Amino acid sequence: MRVIVWLVEGTWPACVDAVRAHAPGDAEVVLLHVSGPEVPAVAHGAFAGLLGRRSQDPGDRLEALGVTSATALLDAAAERLGRPCVREERSGRVEREVVAAAEGAGLLVLARDGDRSRLGPKSLGPAVRFAVDHAPCPVLLVWPEPAPRLDTIPPPPPHHHP
Repeated sequence: MRVIVWLVEGTWPACVDAVRAHAPGDAEVVLLHVSGPEVPAVAHGAFAGLLGRRSQDPGDRLEALGVTSATALLDAAAERLGRPCVREERSGRVEREVVAAAEGAGLLVLARDGDRSRLGPKSLGPAVRFAVDHAPCPVLLVWPEPAPRLDTIPPPPPHHHP
């Protein structure tokens, strides 16, 4: 079985702990980090507007910092996992890269990224919602911290009488 673990800054420890607790010992574990193009693209665009200036494109520096940060995150996750694993870095539309990486996998592990103060659909942000809805394999969705109490479930919508 191949297990894809989507690592995101701030929530990745819960995903790694879930793999340690729930993935078979003989599973191939892939630690996945995806960098979106947004921040470097903005910097590249701002630099392009400064034609004639003699300096280096700040987008290049931001891309390099992103690679360094992703490597550090993958290293920390591998150490926490404590077993052999594959480290994979992708870039592009984050949610689509996660779904593509999960093709052929036996399990995708990811963490809630929305409002984590209460139970309900708003505990999933757009990228995680997309991955959950489109994953081509089973999904293990974890809380990055202890789940909120059951009394935080939003009330049902008012009953509609025709």
